[in-house]
This record gives sequence, C-alpha cells and structure tokens, in this order.
Amino acid sequence: MTAPLTALVAGGGIGGLTAALCLARMGHRVRVLEQAAEFSEAGAGIQLSPNCTRVLHHLGLEEALRSRAFLPQGTQFRHWRSGRVISESSLGEAVRQRYGAPYYHMHRGDLLEVLVQAAAGTDGIELITAARLDAFSQNGSGVTVHTGAQTHHGDLLVGADGIHSMVRTGLWGEVRPRFTGNIAWRALVPVSRLPADLVRPMATAWWGPGKHFVHYYVRRGELVNCVCVVEKAGWEVESWTEPGDYQELKDDFRGWHASLHQLIDQADRQSFYKWALFDREPMPRWGDGRVTLLGDACHPTLPFMAQGAAMAIEDGAVLAACLGSAGGIPAALQQYEDLRRTRTAGIQQGSRRNARIFHLSGVKAWLRNRAARAGGNRTMHRLFNYNALTAARPGPGT
Repeated sequence: MTAPLTALVAGGGIGGLTAALCLARMGHRVRVLEQAAEFSEAGAGIQLSPNCTRVLHHLGLEEALRSRAFLPQGTQFRHWRSGRVISESSLGEAVRQRYGAPYYHMHRGDLLEVLVQAAAGTDGIELITAARLDAFSQNGSGVTVHTGAQTHHGDLLVGADGIHSMVRTGLWGEVRPRFTGNIAWRALVPVSRLPADLVRPMATAWWGPGKHFVHYYVRRGELVNCVCVVEKAGWEVESWTEPGDYQELKDDFRGWHASLHQLIDQADRQSFYKWALFDREPMPRWGDGRVTLLGDACHPTLPFMAQGAAMAIEDGAVLAACLGSAGGIPAALQQYEDLRRTRTAGIQQGSRRNARIFHLSGVKAWLRNRAARAGGNRTMHRLFNYNALTAARPGPGT
C-alpha cells in the first residue's frame, strides 16, 4: 500500500503505542484513543526479551530504554525452602551477542513513559485521552469510531484496549474468562533497605508446592520487583490495582526461605497489590474486515513466561509490515492475524503449562528440576530468535 493510511488505535498502553510508532514509521497517520484521562501503566516490573527489544531498538528507543532499565546477567530457578539453585541461564552480553538485542528489566511506568514521549514527538501520531470507545462501524471505505461526543474516521481500527477489550466485544461478543485458581501478588522493594547482595542481578524464580516467588531489579537497580503467585480460591478480582495485605502475603509464604521474607518485610507497604489470574482460550479469529485486535485484547497471557508485553510489541511490528504490502486493508489484516495466531497461542499455552509446572511437589518436582537443567536454553532460543521485523517478508518464516 503506497498511499498513507489513517489508523485508529483503541488503547494507549504498551501494545497500542508500539503499534502506533511502527505504523508511523511506515508513513501512516495514527490516532491513539486512550480511555483514561492520562497515559499511565498499572503494575510494576516487566521483562523485555530480545524478541521485543529488537523492535523497540528499531524504533530508535535504545538510549531511552538503557537510561531507565536494568540489564540482568541471567535467569535462575531456586528451591523454595533451601534456596538451592535448580537451573541457571545466562543473559547479559551473551544474549545481546547471540540475538542482536538485549534483555531488559524495567518498571512498566518507565517503559510507557518512553513510548508516550516517542509517540508525542513523532509526526503523524495524535494522542487523545479521555476517549473511551462506545461503538464502531465499518464499510468498504473506512471505519467510524464513537468516543462520547466525538467521532473519529479512519481506514482501519486496531483494538489494543486490553483484556476487557471493547473492540473485541464489538466484534465477537463477550469472551468469558476462566479463573485459574491462582492469586498473584506484586510489590516493590527499595534496594536501599536491603542488605548488600541479598538479591543477585538476575531474574530469580523460587519454585514450591502450590506457589512461586519471582524477583528482579528494575529502574536501573534502584528497586526490586516481586511477583508472588499462590494457588487459592475464594477471591477472584481481576484487577492490577486491588490493594493487598502485608500480613496475608507473609502468611501465604510462611516457611519459605528467609531472604524472601526480608523482601516482603522491606517492601513499600503502599505497593502491595494482588489480582486473580484468569485464563482465556486462544481465539480462532481476531478481526473482521478493517478491524483487528492486538495484545491482550486477542491473546491475554498468564505471566509465567514473561512474554505478555513482548507478544503485543511483536504484534505492532508485524501489523505495520503487513500493511506495507499490496492487496488491500482486509487482506493485510488477515495476513497479520495468520502470521501471529500460532505463535501467540503457543505462548498462551506455554504460560498455562508453566502455571502447573512451577507448583509441582514431590517426585514430579524432582523430575521437573531435571528437565529444567537439561532444556531451559532450548526454550529461550525459540522465544528470543523470533524476528517480528522480518516475519511478514516473503519466504520461510522464523
């Protein structure tokens, strides 16, 4: 498509802004419609692997990312009580050399700030807040979106509006989620409160019966992000911003390694949040005509592979590349969906599988640990080697 298009992007989160930057780089005009009064990102830490930092660097964001991120030396899995290392993999310079892009740990708010600043400074991108999508329609010549008293016209609509997507509902109706039986906690710990070397410069996951605990540095190493997952029933609030109780978290991890309780004890009490983890089946179709979906709107992913945001970032790059080919908008959006559906479904299913694997006990846990030592690097390679920047080119896929 040689003529510039006007793309309407519903949702100004990580996926929506990345898509906007990728589309603008291809010469298209983009209007980002964010329902909130300002661009903000709930949550705390995020892991950005080479399969997505490759895209972000391509967009010219390397300097801004490096100034805010932490570069971990590796990943590590430990026994919940003894602290024994089960398996370990290298990141750092080894990953950058092998895949041509680094692995970052970041605060979600820092990443969103980088993306918002980049989008605000890019010709062809218009950022609109307080624009909650009420309805949309399409015909052979374009798409019309209504947000309150405003009406927006474009050539296509991208629903990047998250797990409760209004665009998805408008296309396919409400998708009912399934509670996984897991509650996730998150908290931030100022490093200044911790003993030296309590936390290694790695993404560390502690595996135990029915639970696991993950921690890693963010914001240049000034904070430790903690994510704690517990199998628990009776509380099913699907929200990133529901406050959690310090004592409940302490009780949930009673008997676990002392260093984890040091982290809980020194965490900022205002940063305790918990949310119920829900799962959704991979969608057989994402879009229709001139309307498509992106990120959590079409493939919400449990956090057990640290790939949710990475998939949305990949989506944005592939979508923009497909719109650069001939054949018309509906054909380009179908190509985008066809290229992405299998990979994202595999990540959804792998994350679901890890939810069970991380919480094994007894002989099953022993067998899991042996497998982790033998096969971790192969899994990482399949994840990291994917190149969203070339996925839409003719020829064999990656």
